[in-house]
Formats: sequence, structure tokens, C-alpha cells
Amino acid sequence: MRKPRQEMIAETRGKLIAAGRRAFGTIGYAEASMDDFTGEAGLTRGALYHHFGDKRGLLQAVIMEIDAEMTERLNEVSATAPTRWQGFVDECSAYIEMALEPEIQRIMFRDGPAVLGDISQWQNTPGCIAALSRSLDRLKADGEIIDIDTETAARLINGASSHMALWIANAEDPEGVSKRAVAGFKAMLGSLRSQQ
Repeated sequence: MRKPRQEMIAETRGKLIAAGRRAFGTIGYAEASMDDFTGEAGLTRGALYHHFGDKRGLLQAVIMEIDAEMTERLNEVSATAPTRWQGFVDECSAYIEMALEPEIQRIMFRDGPAVLGDISQWQNTPGCIAALSRSLDRLKADGEIIDIDTETAARLINGASSHMALWIANAEDPEGVSKRAVAGFKAMLGSLRSQQ
């Protein structure tokens, strides 16, 4: 019995994304070829062109998948914290520390910017800024942070955390840089606290 068309489309996309993710994560974007993705997935180049346009389009899809997984992990981090403020700090710090993970480091913070350009212009950035703004609105309503324009603060935090992650991913000593980056970032966040 044949699968429904939508299910077949989703399965094909899933196979190509998985193959692309493995190749980008291990040998990198520049070294990966479209034949690597299609051969591993048991599909044709036509399928890749149809679903993603080209290798760059496949990279974007892989980044969106990884970003969604990162968001899920970060939500778990903040949900387990003892307070809303601590959850916010832990979530922001965990994002920066994820730049130490080999797959995230290579795909999100090395190849992604090299191929797709400025990370602040990626299609997922507005959603990140909106989520940060909502968190800051709640913290402000709780009296945890100073009276600041939350969208401005969200953009500053988003830019700083992305820059820290890029710094770590491209450093000669990622572990050492990560410790410095997280400490500095926490100090910056601390300046938002209201006097209690």
C-alpha cells in the first residue's frame, strides 16, 4: 500500500536533512557534495533541488532543525531553575555554552555565517528576539529587572549571546574562551537587575 503524498514528501525531506546534517557536521559545508546527501539518502539530485533548491537551501533547513532542538533544550534549562530570573540567566548561558558542541559549533557558528551571512539577519532571529522580549516583559512585571525597553534589551542580549557563541566557535581555545564569555555575559545580565 502506497504512503500518502504528504507523508512521502516529509520522509524525503527528512532523509535529505539527516544526510545533510551528518555531512555538514562531520566534514563541513565546503567539503560536502550534493552526491553525498543524495547517495546516503538513496535519492536523486532532483529531489534535493525540488525540496531545497541547492546545497545552501539544505544548510538553511539543517540550521532550522538544529535551532529548534536548541530552543527545546534551552526551554528545559529555564524550566528547571529555581526562579524565573535564574532560569533566564541559565538559558542565556547555556546558549553560549552550546558553541562548544562540535556539531553546533561547525554548522551554526562556523559554516552558517560563512554561507548564509550575518547571523542577526537569519530567518529565525525575529522569533528569538520575540521570545527574549516576552521573558524580559515577565521579569519586568515581577520587578526583577530595571525599567528598560524590553525589545531593545532583547536585541542587545541576542546580539551579545550570538557574538559570544561565534567567538567561542572560532577560538583556538574554545573551552577557555567559553568560561570568559559566560562570566562576562552573566555580569552584563546582572546590570539589568533591579535593586531589591
